[in-house]
Amino acid sequence: MKRFAHPAELPKPPLPEQRPSSDTRHGRQRHDPYAWLRAENWQEVFKDTGLLDPTIRAHLEAENDYQKVVMSGTDALREALVREMRGRIKEDDSSVPAPDGPYAYGIAYEAGAEHPRFIRVAREGGPEEVLLDAQIEAAGRPYFSLGGASHSVDHRWLAYAYDDKGSEFYTLKIRDLQSGEDLPDVVEDTGGGGVWSARSNGVFYTRLDSNHRPSRVFFHRLGDGPADDALIYEETDPGFFMGVGKTQSGEFVVIDIHDHETSECWLIPAANPAAEPRLLAERETGVEYDVDEGGGRLYIRTNADGAHDYKIVTAPVDSVGRSEWADYVPHEDGRLVLDHFVLKNHLIWLERRDGLPRIVVKRLSDGEEHAVDFAEEAYSLGLSGTYEFETTAIRFTYSSPTTPSQTYEYDVETRERTLLKTQEVPTGHDPARYVTRRIFAAAKDGESVPVTLLYAKDTPLDGSAPCLLYGYGSYGITIPASFGTNILSLVDRGYVYAIAHIRGGKDKGFRWYDAGRRRNKANTFTDFIAAADHLVAEHFTSHDRIVAEGGSAGGMLMGAVANMAPEKFGGIVAVVPFVDVLNTMLDDTLPLTPPEWPEWGNPVLSGEDYEVIASYSPYDNVKPQAYPPILVLAGLTDPRVTYWEPAKWVARLREMKTDDNPVLLRTNMDSGHAGASGRFSKLEEIAYVYAFALRLMGIVE
Repeated sequence: MKRFAHPAELPKPPLPEQRPSSDTRHGRQRHDPYAWLRAENWQEVFKDTGLLDPTIRAHLEAENDYQKVVMSGTDALREALVREMRGRIKEDDSSVPAPDGPYAYGIAYEAGAEHPRFIRVAREGGPEEVLLDAQIEAAGRPYFSLGGASHSVDHRWLAYAYDDKGSEFYTLKIRDLQSGEDLPDVVEDTGGGGVWSARSNGVFYTRLDSNHRPSRVFFHRLGDGPADDALIYEETDPGFFMGVGKTQSGEFVVIDIHDHETSECWLIPAANPAAEPRLLAERETGVEYDVDEGGGRLYIRTNADGAHDYKIVTAPVDSVGRSEWADYVPHEDGRLVLDHFVLKNHLIWLERRDGLPRIVVKRLSDGEEHAVDFAEEAYSLGLSGTYEFETTAIRFTYSSPTTPSQTYEYDVETRERTLLKTQEVPTGHDPARYVTRRIFAAAKDGESVPVTLLYAKDTPLDGSAPCLLYGYGSYGITIPASFGTNILSLVDRGYVYAIAHIRGGKDKGFRWYDAGRRRNKANTFTDFIAAADHLVAEHFTSHDRIVAEGGSAGGMLMGAVANMAPEKFGGIVAVVPFVDVLNTMLDDTLPLTPPEWPEWGNPVLSGEDYEVIASYSPYDNVKPQAYPPILVLAGLTDPRVTYWEPAKWVARLREMKTDDNPVLLRTNMDSGHAGASGRFSKLEEIAYVYAFALRLMGIVE
């Protein structure tokens, strides 16, 4: 069963030189011989990769050359994977345009296009009007990603933002939809997108500072130069993120300030951008809230007063502080309120019970409420809402691992459900060929960890099947049990696909999140190992047939379990992995560090937090032992997980491990955290991962 070439047949893997570097905190000294891979001018590199230190570039390119040699022989397989994954994509796909006044707005792809067109059609009928063709905007750029496009209230203008380096510094532009021309107004270094004033005379936006933090909100008036933009709000605490939005009614612009456990909102009348922002409720550590408005009242989703799984309260529109907040949708343990918005006559929210989502509608006039739910064992539900306020029609999407995505329009008053679109799979998809299951693994402390499975009906369940086990487990993010066409390329080749819904997410409510962060972080890792053990015990696979995969904070999970239980995995894929946790949390100049302290702990100030992070940080816990084959993907301009984290980790693995299994680092020199930006170019990266997993299991075509 051929997997990878024998080490004697391969060139020596790159191993960067070791340079003395040490750090002493809380009486504990650490040595980091690969610290030099962190470019001192990393801020400049994000904007111009040509400024990268040539020695660092040479090392990353040597890694890229090495992985090409190790993966040689998979070219035909990767090409076949791309062809079949692309064959499942409807190339001329489009959304169902969403109504807003005289028009309906949507996106559409032309066959062969990597990027979408933003379009609108008159509601009375008529030809499609292309507002923005991202394929044209992307021409000649190695990387291009839209950060949002929004039309003005009067339908005359389009604000759009793009990132052409992968560093998530977005350029904001305004297009005149009558002439089709862009105004000379160009704003650099924004957070992406803009929020229109009620009079359509300008947009609110966030601007990033040199450390990539959205620290200021500005108002850009059409026709003015960016230097003349009015500063609306400045956040001086580097520990908070900031964004700008608008209430469903369109009455208020909302400045949302938050970290991972605390939030604060400021309101500005959308018709009066010059008005002083009004604080809704002063930030209080551990209290989160977000707001919508309708009929002169505020509807606020919050965890205040011990509502760990959140509740919805109301308050007068001119209220200041929490004293006037009154419960409207009370808190219930185990019912996690995820999102909400208000129409003229109804409140709608998305909640999760027992790991499954559902939509609930409450009529404002009499409080009558009902739920929209589904019967499958595991599924995903997305609430997409509407542009309009005076309507009874909302939209949602539904899918499961075996059911392609379906877009519904739902009348919240009549309860009529209308299927608008079903995801097309051009090469065909028969749900009856596959099985979706939800099983439960016993965690180390007795907790029950949900695991979602997808496999072909004819897959042998005798322990011989390979398994891709995916996990994340951070920030309260729940990995949905949704339909994805790409994973079928593994499932059709005999793989069992499993998602471990481990602690650190909110799959089972807030307590599930709280039990997997800060000083409880080890639960995330032991839950994932427990999921692997359960899959083996139930004969879905064997330990040497499991390929574990995770990205970003899920990549940290990969690094942790590789150190803790390497014998329980046949291979590991870590995508833009957050593996240098301790060094990153000690460096408050990095983009995300201060806002991340509530999630991981603050090792700068707390010796206990330092010790907890040091106990699991993957880079700091690599040790002399055998590791399974490992594939690592990185992006040079990634502001979230900087390129040097995976580069240092791979270097330390090569230095310390006692086996001959390959450790591969592939750095995309033209992209950041999200990898390739086009819908088809992304497939090449996915095919690379799948080829690695298939070759590990001896499946080479």
